[in-house]
Amino acid sequence: MKILLTIIFSGLLIWSVVLVSFSNDFNNQLLVATTTNVSNETETPRDKLIGGLLTADFDEGSCLSRYQQSLLYRKASPYKPSEYLVSKLRSYEKLHKRCGPGTDAYKKATEILGHDDENFASKSVGECRYIVWVAVYGLGNRILTLSSVFLYALLTERVVLVDQSKDISDLFCEPFPGTSWLLPLEFPLMKQIDGYNQGYSRCYGTMLNNQAINSTLIPPHLYLHILHDSRDNDKMFFCQKDQSLVDKVPWLIVKANVYFVPSLWLNPTFQTELMKLFPQKEAVFHHLARHLFHPTNQVWGLITRSYNAYLSRADETLGIQIRIFSNRAGYFQHVMDQVVACTRRENLLPEPAAQEESKVNISRSQKLKAVLVTSLYPEYSETLKNMYWERPSSTGEIIEVYQPSGERVQQTDKKLHDQKALAEMYLLSLTDNIVTSARSTFGYVAHSLGGLKPWLLYQPTGPTAPDPPCIRSTSMDPCHLTPPSHGCEPEWGTDSGKVVPFVRHCEDRGNDGLKLFDEL
Repeated sequence: MKILLTIIFSGLLIWSVVLVSFSNDFNNQLLVATTTNVSNETETPRDKLIGGLLTADFDEGSCLSRYQQSLLYRKASPYKPSEYLVSKLRSYEKLHKRCGPGTDAYKKATEILGHDDENFASKSVGECRYIVWVAVYGLGNRILTLSSVFLYALLTERVVLVDQSKDISDLFCEPFPGTSWLLPLEFPLMKQIDGYNQGYSRCYGTMLNNQAINSTLIPPHLYLHILHDSRDNDKMFFCQKDQSLVDKVPWLIVKANVYFVPSLWLNPTFQTELMKLFPQKEAVFHHLARHLFHPTNQVWGLITRSYNAYLSRADETLGIQIRIFSNRAGYFQHVMDQVVACTRRENLLPEPAAQEESKVNISRSQKLKAVLVTSLYPEYSETLKNMYWERPSSTGEIIEVYQPSGERVQQTDKKLHDQKALAEMYLLSLTDNIVTSARSTFGYVAHSLGGLKPWLLYQPTGPTAPDPPCIRSTSMDPCHLTPPSHGCEPEWGTDSGKVVPFVRHCEDRGNDGLKLFDEL
């Protein structure tokens, strides 16, 4: 019996060693996939902490992308985080650890929500105040709005908590060490927040309209409606006077589908702090995204395998993102014509050669250019691929066209669909140049994450390609679609794109949208 027990114990011990070895081998294989074929342009080791945006307090194997993302970029980002931003991020991480889920402070704060009629005008709620981000609309919208909410939390010393009822934990690793940013499922308002809208009695815009909030009447929580259909009263949230009221509320619940960072700069109090945080104004999302959004190991595997297979060997890479805003979506010839016109006019892709030139091209030293196309519709990449398969390029370059997926229908909240979408955003950010569709939050995330100033495809207004087909942006920051149309007091009535010189209308939106610019 003793011998039998010894054999069983030895067998279990060997099996556990095998399992640990398998787990380590999996992570090592993913690490190899990440670092293999990194461009030879990298002559010095990359800064895995990205200038201090990241803390070294995480285990690397649990989230490979966190410390490896900088390895895939051919060139180090020219945008460096300020020392002040780095300091604020470390301070925030400590605050989140003190106030986050599972702490006594969090438990005490949630008890406040059970007293909805209590007035907090003259009460102190301590250092732990919260802002809850509710997941709505597509993945691009979610990434842009979550970064906006986090910046607001950084400016106001609130703790950001993330609605986990959707697939956020399947996409991203935890960004803060020793704690969680996921809103606990037992949060007292969890069953109600999905139904919050402008009709909710605690909606800030509605309370303003009903004169139900002032310096002597402060509720325990507010709902902020920062969506495309926000009313003027909802947008008063950005104003300095209104912030003095909002600041006293212990809990804020936010639904947003627009990147509202540019509008925060219109508030004089925030602007002073933002200037110190972001000396390079257009780099706001670029820095925040690299701090917050680290794809899970499963998504990172999709990214690294695609990168090594299709992009790493190329001498030059081009990303093309095509989004169709139409009730009848699909493949349209005028959109294809627009993409071709833009890439040729801007010398991003060569023209196919005349047939008789092909013999000359064969004898040239040929450069490989990889073109990554992302779209719900595979016909766009197939047309481009056939163009360079049927005839050689006029420059002698070899043009390889690759599209990771073509799902035809957007399937938000389907795990694999969202994971593929996130992988494609990251792959686009790794290209040398990028062409994106106007108004597309997917495109905004990709080019801003990569620190790329995109060529923006104008949105067609009919069945013909716009002329000109595209415009080169002078700023990489995303556009705040449907922002406040006017300033706050004393700029009331002033076009919001003319309040400060570095917040102007977006190039792809005419006299609409707001965007941060460094070039004045």
